[in-house]
Amino acid sequence: MVEDGEIVEARILLDHLVRAGSVITARLKRAGLPAVAESEGQEYLLPKGAPGITQGAEMAIEVTRERIPGAEPWKRPLARVTDATRAAAPTPHAVDLPFPSPEDRLGAAGWNDLIDEARSGIVRFAGGELQISATPAMTLIDVDGQLPAEELALSGATGAASSIRRLDIGGSIGIDLPTVAGKAQRQAIAERIDAALPQPFERTAVNGFGFLQIVRPRLRASLIELAVDRAAFEARVLLRRVALERTGATQLVASPAITRLLEDRSDWLDALARQVGGAIGLRAEPSLPISGAYAEGL
Repeated sequence: MVEDGEIVEARILLDHLVRAGSVITARLKRAGLPAVAESEGQEYLLPKGAPGITQGAEMAIEVTRERIPGAEPWKRPLARVTDATRAAAPTPHAVDLPFPSPEDRLGAAGWNDLIDEARSGIVRFAGGELQISATPAMTLIDVDGQLPAEELALSGATGAASSIRRLDIGGSIGIDLPTVAGKAQRQAIAERIDAALPQPFERTAVNGFGFLQIVRPRLRASLIELAVDRAAFEARVLLRRVALERTGATQLVASPAITRLLEDRSDWLDALARQVGGAIGLRAEPSLPISGAYAEGL
């Protein structure tokens, strides 16, 4: 979502995941609370169970949270039993951008900066910065900077709320702000969160130590969590950049982790070959950092 020429919300939809909101046919693998259903080799956890359905029977389920890749590969997607018929997840109203294209409209809106934020977990604002870390329990946002404490807390609260929206962060979120004395000052900080972060969400008050917790619906992995799966994340970054910048036969030079992944995704390389109009080669370079991949003539 782009407003006034800047990205305010972003999602990356992985091509092999069943999206939240999809209704699919599944088989009840285990009854009880929680129940477990299976569809096309993927298990789904049903926290509310599957009342009235016999183990082994087919049923319709709605995916309520996608599988979270990266740091927690064991975490199964969530779903619930539904009477709805099989259907894909609803698609938000959007403008399709031709790709590749001579005009990189996403790049002009700040896509590359967004990717750097997801990769590093660092978001800068005037007078300070946020450091965002994904943990198994929650996403933590630390606010730091050189401004006076109250001013830094106010600016940091606005920046944190905007980054939660921009980086698609859901679930439990903790924000560690500078300690500010006075109930009125802490309330003003909380109001900055309310003004910058669209509903639905719930939050606590800012406590005396400057900590505030937010809970938002968690439908899928945030961009921060997707970046934890570094090889896949950096491979996608590389392919997009090459498709926009090069024409003709091209060799991709990257860390071995990326080249191994791309060797297994011949469909990605075939698509890139069509986009650049030439053959695609791979060369592993162990000395390169995982974010240092580049392209050269073949």
